[in-house]
Amino acid sequence: MSKESLIASLRTVPDYPKKGILFWDVTTLFKDAQAFKEVEDILYEEYKDKGVTKVAGIESRGFVMGAALASRLGAGFVLIRKPGKLPADTVSMEYSLEYGHDRIEMHTDAIVEGDVVLIHDDLLATGGTSLAAVKLVKQFHPKQVYASFIINLKDFGSVAKFPEDVPVKTVLDLEGA
Repeated sequence: MSKESLIASLRTVPDYPKKGILFWDVTTLFKDAQAFKEVEDILYEEYKDKGVTKVAGIESRGFVMGAALASRLGAGFVLIRKPGKLPADTVSMEYSLEYGHDRIEMHTDAIVEGDVVLIHDDLLATGGTSLAAVKLVKQFHPKQVYASFIINLKDFGSVAKFPEDVPVKTVLDLEGA
């Protein structure tokens, strides 16, 4: 399957969640078995020899591919969620948005020192949530942190915002901000 076919499997929704935003919807890619497998294969090939012990998926679309990838890599899966969604003790990280602040949380026992952690989400735009996830995970002193995304909206330049010691893999680099 080509990159063009993967892009064609995506749905775009204008003015969602607010006017002026073009929303790239990966749920249509997820429901296409061939496209889903292709993205999983690309990410698996990238990380199969990196010793990943945990995949941390960012709520909520990051859970879908993140969990599939964790299973394929033989790694555990960690949930990074909005506040108040996890049942046990959590650690949180606040981050800035264009219009205020938000916060993400993870269980305090989700990652241990020495883990090799792959943080996964569906889309990288401004990078706020993903960069907060990196800071959150790094509190646990993992051996290595990686980040992966199905879509990178390259006009934001967010890949360059990641720390040098956190390699980033994007499957589709698309125009648009």
